[in-house]
Amino acid sequence: MLTLAVHHRFDLEPKAAVALQKQLRGRVVRIDRLAPVRTVAAVDVGFAAGGRRTRAAVVVLGFPGLEPVGEAVATVPTSFPYIPGLLSFREIPAVLAALACLPELPDLILCDGQGYAHPRRFGLACHLGVVLDLPCIGVAKSCLLGTYREPPQERMAWSPLMDGDEQIGAVLRTRGGVRPVFVSIGHRISLASAIDYVERCVTRYRLPEPMRLADRLASARSRRD
Repeated sequence: MLTLAVHHRFDLEPKAAVALQKQLRGRVVRIDRLAPVRTVAAVDVGFAAGGRRTRAAVVVLGFPGLEPVGEAVATVPTSFPYIPGLLSFREIPAVLAALACLPELPDLILCDGQGYAHPRRFGLACHLGVVLDLPCIGVAKSCLLGTYREPPQERMAWSPLMDGDEQIGAVLRTRGGVRPVFVSIGHRISLASAIDYVERCVTRYRLPEPMRLADRLASARSRRD
């Protein structure tokens, strides 16, 4: 059975969800508190039945070799509406259900979404990390918040993602000449380490390999359903 560090309902009214984000963001650990990373996972979330069902796919790879270790898919009823800035309340129940199918939790999770780079500094990667007390990194395909200069075109170049005077993440070009991804901390990891782990999970694709495989697993399941 999956053990949670923080228990709360996810089917909240939006105002209550915002209040909970503000309450829990103080628990986010923004420095490195990782055990040796031997496994790294990624989660991908989608919706079926007109949004009434939430599906999460998780893929676990060995680290640093990125060899397959395990995978799981879980579908649960959707209990929260689509509201920008509160997507973690909509997605995490299915993610927890998928993680509960694994024989053991990974050492590090990459989340397809924001972490600290969020209006209330509590995106999906922060929320999931605090609930599990597990190191998490946000790796988003687009920018939700902040300003930045385009990083140089070469592979693994990056530039700071800023909100005013505060650096909230990094804009990382994982492949030369392709659109960057937006990296921010989730929990129990520094931004420097988050960038390093994302870089080490990239092969020849834009997305880190665990995220690419989780997206493929989720897409394959969608075609079967």
